[in-house]
Amino acid sequence: MATEHGVGADAAKRFAAEKALEFVEPNMKLGLGTGSTAAAFVDLLGARCRDGLNLTCVPTSVVTGRQAERAGVPLTTLDAVGWLDLTIDGADEVDPNLELIKGGGGALLIEKIVASASDRMIVIADASKRVDTLGAFPLPVEVTPFAWETTRAVIEQVLESCDVDGRETKLRLARDEPFLTDEGNMIIDLHLKRIGDPNALSYALNAVPGVIDSGLFLSIADAAIIADESGVIEVMMREG
Repeated sequence: MATEHGVGADAAKRFAAEKALEFVEPNMKLGLGTGSTAAAFVDLLGARCRDGLNLTCVPTSVVTGRQAERAGVPLTTLDAVGWLDLTIDGADEVDPNLELIKGGGGALLIEKIVASASDRMIVIADASKRVDTLGAFPLPVEVTPFAWETTRAVIEQVLESCDVDGRETKLRLARDEPFLTDEGNMIIDLHLKRIGDPNALSYALNAVPGVIDSGLFLSIADAAIIADESGVIEVMMREG
């Protein structure tokens, strides 16, 4: 079984990325995710584009955009194309209902906008990301820098009435300074351990002034490609 870090996980991510290429068709408008698994997909996609595959792609972060440009993937903006055929992105957790936690790489807002503006979203992940219940991975919540401490205090109050097993909140840091997203916002990571009702939690968090969005991606993913280090692949499809 793949481990979260190391050679095994890297191999699993590449296997999942390779399988995702089967869903890419010529002339597609494609959303490109952010994170290590999405990066493996972008590298493989670049090779296909250099071989003549015609695509128009929208990156979900500055980092992904730069990688795609280096790989020879043609880029545009979501405003320019209006709607996408498919988004392929990673996830930090995937439950049996294809509900997700995303945002470990700090791009959750743009990832959610792009995925929601797509006909389909396919998640690619190594086997360590599959969970029975969401919440072991800290849930990222993107907040405005203005009065972020007050926003965090309100979030902590909200969590008191939510079905979770932990309520610790931490401001995400980068080199001892607040981590800032591409949009200049901050991220508060919620260490919840278990999320009993993701929909109720998402609604409660998004009602807090100062919260821009959370890393709960609910009813967005249509399929997930899960691979382990041996190359065994499972494709999960949303029912209905």
